[in-house]
Order: sequence, then C-alpha cells, then structure tokens
Amino acid sequence: MRAFECKMCGECCYGKGGIYLKEEEIRRIVGFLKMAPDAFIAGSCEHRNGRIYIRTGDDGFCLFYDHEKRCLIHPVKPGPCFLWPFYPALLQDRENWEMAREACPGINPHCLFENFIRQAKE
Repeated sequence: MRAFECKMCGECCYGKGGIYLKEEEIRRIVGFLKMAPDAFIAGSCEHRNGRIYIRTGDDGFCLFYDHEKRCLIHPVKPGPCFLWPFYPALLQDRENWEMAREACPGINPHCLFENFIRQAKE
C-alpha cells in the first residue's frame, strides 16, 4: 500500500493564504476553465506580498473546492497542491509528518516515515 493517496477530502484545501500561483499555473488554470486571465485574477485571486494567491471563500476553503464535486481544478492544480503532502517540512521532520498523518486521510496511518520518504523520492 502507498504511503499517500489523495482522497480529495479537502483537508488541505481549508485555510487562508497558502496557495500562490506562478504565471504558468495561471495559464494552465485559465485554459482549463476557459477564462481570460484578467477575469480569473480579478474574480478568484488576491495580490499579497508581491504574489498572486487563490482566494478562499467565506467558508474558509479554496474557491475551487466544492464540498460535493471536490477540487474543481484538480487536473491543473497549482504546485503547492500537487506537492502535498511531500513538503520539505514533512520530509525533514518526523514530528511534522506525524501531525500531517493524523490530519490527512490520504496519508496511510500505518505507513512508516521511511516509506513516506521513499514515495516522495519516486
């Protein structure tokens, strides 16, 4: 069994401010949504710290997370979403990884830290 398999549960889609977008990611997303870049940025993003971030809705979830349909841009999701849960902080610190394993249903609760690291390298 794999150490991680996304369940599209939305746990990692909750919370303000983590998903910034690079230009290439914006191009992929607007192509997928068939939107003009300016309309996408104006309606779905915010500018902070010199970067463009996906906004969160009133419920605290990413604007592109629907509780029934799940991630609406999953095929073209941004880098931070694609990388989850293989963030350096989780790969380098067993305690951080253990907290993530408890919070994320996609992380196999029975896997060993070493197996998690192995899958990250694949």
